[in-house]
Amino acid sequence: MNQYRIFTSIIVMLGCAVTLVNCREAVADAPAINTKEAATVFFDDFSGSKLDTSKWNVETTGMHFNDELQAYVDSAATLSFVKGAAAEGATNGALVLQPKFTPGFVTKDGQKFDFISARINTKNKVEVDHGTIAARIKLTDGAGLWPAWWMLGNGGWPETGEIDIMEYIGEKDWASAAIHGKGYSGDAGLVNRLYFPADNDVTQWHIYAVDWTRDSLVFKYDDKPMFRVTRSMAQFFGPWAFDNPKYLILNFAVGGIYPFKINGIKQPYYGLPAATLAAIKNNTSKMMVDWIRITK
Repeated sequence: MNQYRIFTSIIVMLGCAVTLVNCREAVADAPAINTKEAATVFFDDFSGSKLDTSKWNVETTGMHFNDELQAYVDSAATLSFVKGAAAEGATNGALVLQPKFTPGFVTKDGQKFDFISARINTKNKVEVDHGTIAARIKLTDGAGLWPAWWMLGNGGWPETGEIDIMEYIGEKDWASAAIHGKGYSGDAGLVNRLYFPADNDVTQWHIYAVDWTRDSLVFKYDDKPMFRVTRSMAQFFGPWAFDNPKYLILNFAVGGIYPFKINGIKQPYYGLPAATLAAIKNNTSKMMVDWIRITK
């Protein structure tokens, strides 16, 4: 080996040694990676034959909102459980919320409705302040149907905040997420839609979730971010309404102001066309829930 080759080899070895030292120092100075997995703090896969009342309340109509067409009742006709093939891919069974056509139904406060449906919540039983809140849900097609998966704070609305993880008003290629607080509620709510591909619309199973932190809400459909709202964005319009605990809600509304704003239908019902009325009469309109999970 000549002197040039010996000199070159020494330089290469010294370079490698310096590189290794620098690499070790870089690793030593790097911040520690958090490998802690999120802990599940709430889970319900609706695998039983009835609603777990240690977690859930069934709401019955006393107040009526948004010009909706249904009364909420506590009935197996509108809130049921299915297993096997009827669960349509939910391994351990599914919860089903389903509107029914019941002309002339009279509520306890004396109001008449032609539809009944279901609404459940976890108020005073399961409440959460931050974390990832997710549900696997499958819906049916039909203009004017208005199922939703959402959260409310205790106290006055909109001051204590509303988180709409998923709303669907009958156009099967999209669902929406929104937040509401003082100064950004109702039509002024912060909202966004996700449009689905034709072969994977809302009539298929999807996981609808929100990652809720101190300073942001990131909505994810099938683990893909579709809408992000930050504290500073909301505070441009009004106070941040998401530092307080909120409870979970699943409900199935029919017709009303939101569907009407989209479809403009007035007959045979406000926001609800004849084709969807026929589907409800045929018991084919439903919201299926495979599971709900909260992790922190």
